Amino acid sequence: MQPITITKSNFEAEVTKSEKPVLLDFWAPWCGPCQMIAPILDEIAKEVDYAKIGKINVDEEPELAAAFGAMSIPLLAVVKDGVLVNQILGAVPKEKMLELIAPYKSS
Repeated sequence: MQPITITKSNFEAEVTKSEKPVLLDFWAPWCGPCQMIAPILDEIAKEVDYAKIGKINVDEEPELAAAFGAMSIPLLAVVKDGVLVNQILGAVPKEKMLELIAPYKSS
């Protein structure tokens, strides 16, 4: 599966009501570290079936960025059952991204 572009209009359906945990990537086209981790998130989206990967462009969705307190990017946040359960700031390796979502695999 490919990462899903998350907007205000699809946030509730894709994130809040998702049966799977969602790893949200808060990013912007001008952000170098965001561009560095984008291919890794694409890989995870194809390899992992127990979670969704969502991408939120902070320039296009400032309300969502504000709701998650995304003052710096890239910010990776995990939402499970509509609740923010984990997050990490910065360009982190693939292993760290997987560690972020792994605890929510079967619950």
